[in-house]
Amino acid sequence: MTLLTAASDAAATGGLLLVVNKGDHTLGILDTAAGRTVAAVEQSGVTGHEVGVSPDGRTAFVPIYGDSGVGRPGTDGRSIDVIDVPSRTRVATIDLGRGERPHAAVFGPDGRLYVTAELSSTLLVIDPASRLVVERVPTGAAESHMVVLTRDGAYAWTANVGPGTVSVIDLRAKAVLTVVPVSKRIQRIALSNDDRLAFTSDQAEPSLVAIDTRTRAIARRVPLPAIGFATAPTPDGRTLLVTLPTANRMVRIDLDTWAVRDTVELPATPQEVVVRPDGRAAYVSCDATGQVAVVDLATFRVERLIAAGPMADGLAFVP
Repeated sequence: MTLLTAASDAAATGGLLLVVNKGDHTLGILDTAAGRTVAAVEQSGVTGHEVGVSPDGRTAFVPIYGDSGVGRPGTDGRSIDVIDVPSRTRVATIDLGRGERPHAAVFGPDGRLYVTAELSSTLLVIDPASRLVVERVPTGAAESHMVVLTRDGAYAWTANVGPGTVSVIDLRAKAVLTVVPVSKRIQRIALSNDDRLAFTSDQAEPSLVAIDTRTRAIARRVPLPAIGFATAPTPDGRTLLVTLPTANRMVRIDLDTWAVRDTVELPATPQEVVVRPDGRAAYVSCDATGQVAVVDLATFRVERLIAAGPMADGLAFVP
């Protein structure tokens, strides 16, 4: 069986999960049906934290961030690895020309890749065909760590960790519309399925912050059992998943009542969460144990633990 066929078969039966392993500088490729890692592709630089995957699921992009955490001293990554998923090989590395600490990578509906560059306070817009940076869009704040795009690709929202703010960016005008103050420090960002709310996690107190995307103002703060981290809406749009790294748990919030509806215990330091498009399960990277927890969303219980790699972090699902 060829590598291409093997990857296709895995996608057909359950999908592939891409996992950035910070501890050994690899991109793990997991077969979710078999519940195992089928490849670990070595990165070119110190380490990446996040991964973005092309709409056809064939190409992964791993920004090489550096050897430290956000806002901390250390090396400044200046490249993005390009990995061919079917052949499980790194096929290119994009040199950004200077230290940028590139972090999050998401594809827009225009087919271009948007990458946060913390040190230059910009969004790098990359043409995946030429593998060149074609635009730089300001974020209006330092430490722009994560980014989400509206479904029409008109606006970007960035979580600016150290400043504790969220930037709203008009991608067509290449201009910052506003910067929303949230807290002393925040983490991560997600949009509701209808683009009407942006969610981020307050790092100064245990609460989820929901921002109204029309008024660009905080709509509500939702108390959490512990400091939150990553968030992801479920496909039906009714609930939001929030990881709680210090409590080794994940909660499900009802978006009608704004109450914590369910809680599940997870391996140590859960980080990122992604939800299958069919809504059957959520995948949570668990940094301290190097595992991915598969949470059944019908029962809200851990269905399976998949060995990933040391310091498993960024995730992307390939149907």
